[in-house]
Formats: sequence, structure tokens, C-alpha cells
Amino acid sequence: MIKTVGLSKRFGELTAVDGLDIEINEGDIFGFIGPNGAGKTTTIKMLATLVRPTDGYAEVCGYNVIKHVDDVKRVIGYMPDFFGVYDDMKVWEYLDFFAMAYKIDPGRRPRIIDDVLELTDLMVKKNDYVEALSRGMKQRLCLAKTLVHDPKVLLLDEPASGLDPRARIEMRELLSELRRMGKTILISSHILTELSDFCNTIGIIEQGKLLVSGPVEEIMKQLHGARVIEIKVKSDADGAAAALEGHELVERVELEGETIRAYVDFDLEDTSPLMEHLVSSGVRVSSFAELEVDLEDIFMRITKGAVQ
Repeated sequence: MIKTVGLSKRFGELTAVDGLDIEINEGDIFGFIGPNGAGKTTTIKMLATLVRPTDGYAEVCGYNVIKHVDDVKRVIGYMPDFFGVYDDMKVWEYLDFFAMAYKIDPGRRPRIIDDVLELTDLMVKKNDYVEALSRGMKQRLCLAKTLVHDPKVLLLDEPASGLDPRARIEMRELLSELRRMGKTILISSHILTELSDFCNTIGIIEQGKLLVSGPVEEIMKQLHGARVIEIKVKSDADGAAAALEGHELVERVELEGETIRAYVDFDLEDTSPLMEHLVSSGVRVSSFAELEVDLEDIFMRITKGAVQ
């Protein structure tokens, strides 16, 4: 659905995006991760045909972002990181304006507007003025605008930036619903907790360069080389660790207080033999669970903290 090859953008002496190669398949939720100034917004604007690349090329749904600008605009929904100024305009008028810009038939617009307002839980604000909405509601309205023409691909630039905790949770639930609807989504953020629940692929960018990209589990496999089983015991952690070190399924063991981390092969589907081995060895186990994928751990291991 999205493909870039050597995509680059320079502003004078500054290289904002440097040779970006990414592929996003249909139905993917791609988390575009990086610190402020890493090149996320510039990349999204190139995909949205708002900024012309200096080098390389990009395609969205098979359309080249330079040669087929109108075709790209028809298949994408772009949500910028800044809402803009829309004074003296009601919510429904704001959506009607964008529906008209997408050349949607006037007879269909009222139903489409009601549908996107229902989806974003803004129906009660239909006749309110845009400037009177809270920041969270403005973000949801901007997302509603992004959906009026039913795009296949959504490009969302920091959609939860500046929101309070409740509004952030509501935005996350809304994005999860869009995923269930089959949308392909590229979402940028520097707040990793926003992305960890629903992204199946990620790309980490720093100083304009893509450091790593792909399925979250594959990246974790590259970093750790194994799945991690965390085991807590009631006593004799040293003995429990020794028992695990001798097991054929365990690649290595780490001990920290009463907590043991056993590293096993990623292809191992059933870890119950490890539990059975501990119990038969007389170990009193209080908890036994696989560690969840941690985007913060991935980010801190891969990036160096550099800025443009």
C-alpha cells in the first residue's frame, strides 16, 4: 500500500529525510517512531504529495506521489499535526467543506457527515462552532475530516499530541476501530505507549535515517535473539536458575534477585516443559509469564539520542 525507495528531502544544507526505504502492506498499522525533528512529518508530507522529494520515489496504492498526485489524494486521508484555523464555521460545515473538496455528490454528503460524526463520537457537537471544541474534540474532528471520502490509507501525524489522558485513550480506541475496518494506517508519534497496543509493524527513524523497520516481533528477535520468559520464585532463586541452565530448551538465563529471565528460541510454541521441569526440581514458582514486547526497550536500544 505504501512503498518508498531511497526517499530523501533536503532543505538547503539540512537533510531532513535520508534514503528512506519502507514497505507497508494492506491492513498494516505502521508505527513511525522517532524523536522530534527526526523527519517523520517531512516523510508524511511527501507521501501526502504536499512536499516534493529531492531524491528517490514513493508510491501509495501503486500511484507515484510525483506523477499521479490527484490519484494519491483520492486514496489517502491525511491528518496533520496542526489542526489549523476555522473560525465561524460549524462542525457540520467544516466536514461539508472537505466533502465538497473531494467532489462528493451533494445528495450523499449529509449521510456521510453523520456517519463520520457517529464514528468519531461527535454527533452531539454537529451544530457547535469548531473554535469552541476542546483540543481532543478538534483532533477527533480532524480525523473525521480525514475519513469523509473513505480513503484506503490513513497518514496520521501525531494524532494524540497534546491530548489529556482520557482523550488519548479515546483516540487510541478510535484508531483500533479503524484497523478493524480494514484501513491501512501510518501513524507517527514519539509517545511509544500510544503505539504499542495496536501497531503490528514499526519503523524507527533518527536524524532522517531509518534505523530499523518491520514486524515488532521480528525486531525483538533481532535485539534479544530469543523470547524471554520471566519467572519469579519464592525461594532458592540460584537453584532455580541452575535448573533452567541445564534445560535443552533454554539458551541462557539471567538472575536478578528472586526474578529469573530464561531466553528461549522464538520458534518454541510450548513453554510448559520449563514449568514442569522447575516444579519437578522442587522449585516453588510464584509467577511464570512471557515478557511482552516493549517499544520503549526497542527504541532505547536502537537510537542514540541524536538530533538534527
